[in-house]
Amino acid sequence: MEERTADEIAQIYSAAGDSVTLINADASYSAYTSRTNFDDTEAEWKAMIKRNANHLEIIRAYTKTDGTTSIWTSESFTAIDAAITTGKTLYA
Repeated sequence: MEERTADEIAQIYSAAGDSVTLINADASYSAYTSRTNFDDTEAEWKAMIKRNANHLEIIRAYTKTDGTTSIWTSESFTAIDAAITTGKTLYA
């Protein structure tokens, strides 16, 4: 496996924003169903939130090929960390 390029890292970081947005879009299941008009069950909604929070945790932990050194340099994880915390609260 080769090291990720700076462009690949930037794309991963940008894509993480989609999960942040999804988690932060609704403070509750009822807010989600009102906003989206989807007929997902509450269990399905919680599973979606959990998948996205877990995805953010995985992204947060990405390392270089040495398995130790983080791929992240100066990126801010304030929004990502907050979304992980929020997500865990929502699906608990």
